[in-house]
Amino acid sequence: LAQGRGALEVWRWTSRDVLVHALPLFHLHGLGMGLHGTLLSGGSATLVPFTPEAVVAELTRDDAERGTMFFGVPSMYHRLCDWLDENPTDLSHVRLFVCGSAPLPPALFERCRRLLAQAPVERYGITEGGIVVTNPYDGPRQPGRVGYPFPGVDQVFKGYWRNPQETSEAFTPDGFFRTGDVGEIGEDGTLAIRGRIKELIITGGFNVYPREVELVLEAHPAVQEVAVAGVPSDKWGEEVTAYVVPSPSARLVESELIAFAHERLASYKCPKRVITLDRLPRNAMGKVQRSLLAR
Repeated sequence: LAQGRGALEVWRWTSRDVLVHALPLFHLHGLGMGLHGTLLSGGSATLVPFTPEAVVAELTRDDAERGTMFFGVPSMYHRLCDWLDENPTDLSHVRLFVCGSAPLPPALFERCRRLLAQAPVERYGITEGGIVVTNPYDGPRQPGRVGYPFPGVDQVFKGYWRNPQETSEAFTPDGFFRTGDVGEIGEDGTLAIRGRIKELIITGGFNVYPREVELVLEAHPAVQEVAVAGVPSDKWGEEVTAYVVPSPSARLVESELIAFAHERLASYKCPKRVITLDRLPRNAMGKVQRSLLAR
């Protein structure tokens, strides 16, 4: 409920809003923000299974139930933008698009800005502590950054159900929760998420955060989506490997993509191999399941 109240304040949520809701209801984003925010605001929510057609249909209705907001994850925005490229639709009347649960690639951020008539508000949160930071409703929304402290923080859960060992390991002695994420505070006070500690790749004794490499590769025109992971290697300990979903509008050449990375990254951070996939493995919230990539 504290999260819902914070959302009302920071995203200007009112009783006049209609949320087009296509997120799972067993998760903080869909339940804690989507439904609780709707109930606390006195507004409305229209629940639909996610397809671009269904979402756009609800956002373009010609009655009082026309959507004013949409919350989604990057994979949803990918599909939505692909559909809008083929079916241009004026969505400039929609008040707010929010993206969370996984990083929004800068290239997709710009596609959204063009096709949705606004950039989505990115935010960062965790089930154990709710929404932590968000980009502003009014003010610059920066690609690759998730913004400023969310109203109502600080708050954190008490522990994992019937798991005292994991609960003990998750907290510092003075009561702070270890998120497992690595972040960086910019000069303007905004937060950028650099990756998960457990996803850190150690190659030849050097530390590589996958998200840093992904941000570079995502800028290549032949890359639609990419995930970087470490693959066991006798020579390097772990080998930086890029799993790429090629863009349908460009031809992907492995050597060219690796050379592209070498022009922009230290050599030890560059992928040794590029593996093409039809799609990246994701969980129900759209997060890439890196543990499945190297299998």
